Amino acid sequence: MGVTRISRLRDCGVFHDFAWPADLPEFGRYNLIYGWNGSGKTTISRLLRALEARSTPPMGKVTIGLDGRDVRGDEFAQVTLPVRVFNRDFMAESVFPVGGGDLPPIFVLGKENVEKQKDVDRLKGDKAKAESHLLSSQTKNRDAEKAFEKLCVDRARLIKDTLRSSGSNPYNNYHKSDFQGEAQKMAADGNAASCRLTDEQRERLLAQHRATPKPKVQEVTYALPNFDALIGSLSQLLTTTVVSAAIQALKDDPTLAEWTRKGLGLHREREADRCLFCEQPLPKGRLAALEAHFSAQYEQFMQRLDQLIGQLQASLRTASELRLPNKAELYDDLAAEFQTAETELRAALDAVQGFLNGAVQALTDKKHRAFEPVALELQAPQVDAEVVEKLNTVIRKHNQACDDFQGRVDDARKRLALDMIAAELVEFVRLRDAVQQTAADEQAAAQEVQRLDAEITLLEREIVEHRQPAQELNGDLHKYLGHDELRLEIKDTGYTITRNGVPALALSEGEMTAIALLYFLKGLQDRRFDVKQGVVVLDDPVSSLDANALYLAFGFIRERTQDAGQLIILTHNFAFFRQVRNWFHHLKGQNKTDISKRPARFFMLDCTSDQNGRRAIIRWLDPLLEEYDSEYHYLFARIYRASTETGPTCLEQNYVLPNMARRMLEAFLAFRQPQVSGELWQKMQEVPFDEAKKLRILRFLHTHSHSGAVGEPEHDPSVLSEGSAVLKDLLALIESQDRAHYLAMVQIVAPATGCAEPECKVVTA
Repeated sequence: MGVTRISRLRDCGVFHDFAWPADLPEFGRYNLIYGWNGSGKTTISRLLRALEARSTPPMGKVTIGLDGRDVRGDEFAQVTLPVRVFNRDFMAESVFPVGGGDLPPIFVLGKENVEKQKDVDRLKGDKAKAESHLLSSQTKNRDAEKAFEKLCVDRARLIKDTLRSSGSNPYNNYHKSDFQGEAQKMAADGNAASCRLTDEQRERLLAQHRATPKPKVQEVTYALPNFDALIGSLSQLLTTTVVSAAIQALKDDPTLAEWTRKGLGLHREREADRCLFCEQPLPKGRLAALEAHFSAQYEQFMQRLDQLIGQLQASLRTASELRLPNKAELYDDLAAEFQTAETELRAALDAVQGFLNGAVQALTDKKHRAFEPVALELQAPQVDAEVVEKLNTVIRKHNQACDDFQGRVDDARKRLALDMIAAELVEFVRLRDAVQQTAADEQAAAQEVQRLDAEITLLEREIVEHRQPAQELNGDLHKYLGHDELRLEIKDTGYTITRNGVPALALSEGEMTAIALLYFLKGLQDRRFDVKQGVVVLDDPVSSLDANALYLAFGFIRERTQDAGQLIILTHNFAFFRQVRNWFHHLKGQNKTDISKRPARFFMLDCTSDQNGRRAIIRWLDPLLEEYDSEYHYLFARIYRASTETGPTCLEQNYVLPNMARRMLEAFLAFRQPQVSGELWQKMQEVPFDEAKKLRILRFLHTHSHSGAVGEPEHDPSVLSEGSAVLKDLLALIESQDRAHYLAMVQIVAPATGCAEPECKVVTA
């Protein structure tokens, strides 16, 4: 596994919005990236150092290809790829930290501790399994906690949605902690079964919960007839007979008898001796005969019958006129109970009325049959004597609910909530126990990892040895510096740098670079880093070194990194670049036609500028840099091409040219005028060339070759746009000083257009 590409960088230093070009080959095993200062080398090394530290990069948005898979910066913590990065941050943090400090130790394995190391390796294998088990336990625990929390959240939401209301209501803010607390208590009390409700109870309590205050209802005032007493009275009257001098015709015809009785009464009242119907004289003795038929006993009996009939009819009116409350007047949860009691009462009233009507009819019939006994065929109805009380009991419940309305609603809500909790208690207990079990498993797994880690640490303390690396580092320093004044001495669990036996102070930049580089390279042999499987990154490792030290440094780098799983070297030093390039060119398989099969790849960092500032890109190395042994060839080619372009050029292209032109002119004059030292302008004084053009060249180089951003007054784009003309003057100057050299360079960088004839001029005066 290795770094395959820098897939995407956004707002990372000079990489404002970079994406790996589709036509650019991916990184190989060996990689050389050439770029001047400010082109983005440090940014790339810092991103890879974040990968080494398994931390999110501190800048922008980062995506790096690892073994063909894109990994975002916020995913670096999960990457297991071993990486070691040498850059200025490594020197500042690990070798020469602010405030001082000793170097961390480099550990190797002592020969006498081989068996202990085998135990360590075995324990590390056990630890890897334990960590895998711990990871699995953590996953199971997270899943169990998630399932348990989901149950609590869902059930709390259901209770809240079911029982919420306007006004003050504790269930308006019911949360998972409320559900969890009540469920825990119910499980501990073991009273879930008693909290469950029937469907009927649940509907009734829901009605209570939704109820609004209502007025009280008047109780029903009604007493059922005494059926036993009525039956007795009826039987007695119906069996009673009247004894009199009965007239047979009247006795046989009850209707005629009743008509005659009423007529006799009229004749008595009016003392008439004539028939009121036909006005004929009444036969002698007729009224006496009729009065004998309708005797006093007869009249008294009729009165008794009429009296009882009147009582029965009054009871009928009371029953028929009885008004019952409307069930809508009662709370909804009492509606069903009220409906049942009302139905029973109405059925009883119907039975009462039927009985009374039958009694009235029997008595009426008896009036027509006063001279004979009549059998009672009417039976008392089967009516619940408590039917009125049952209805009034419901009404009293309603009235009591009116007196304690809020308490009743609160109780209904509480019982409903407990019912919903009890319904889920089995699942709650199962998921709760699962969380407890997985948490216990996770704790046990963590303790096992800690135990193994402690054993490994104890053994490693016994077997680690960093004296040998110190001795070897001192040997490297001696070879590198040519003296043994500077040494690394073992101090506690690290190294301290001494000069002639005392702590070294005021190290030169070259000495600091040498110590940091050799320490880093020796660290690649640390047993905690598998160099053959790891990625080694070197960012400008020879900065501030003189030529001799540079070659020594390259020798150490080549020796210590040639077996790395992947090597990435970034540099702006052309001499070092050339050494690495030549090394890579001679790698086995580097001459293969298929780039993807070559072990080494060559890249360069380039910067362009626009209105938003400089932008860095990664591209394939310019052929001139790869094919020739001098940076001068590349610079000359860029300047020559820029000066001879005939079409319009983009202003941003001209921003990189002043730096190139300055470096090329300095290199040319250093060769042409080795006797002149000092600044560029001093060397230019010795060049016989048009003074105005020399001044124009110097102004262009001094003004535009020190900054990558537009901001100062002299950075006038209109002046910078004259770059092509100034570069032509510069080439004319070189040609005037060494025409043969100039024409040879033109032939190299532009063989199709170069001309060896003396009269062929690139520029004119």
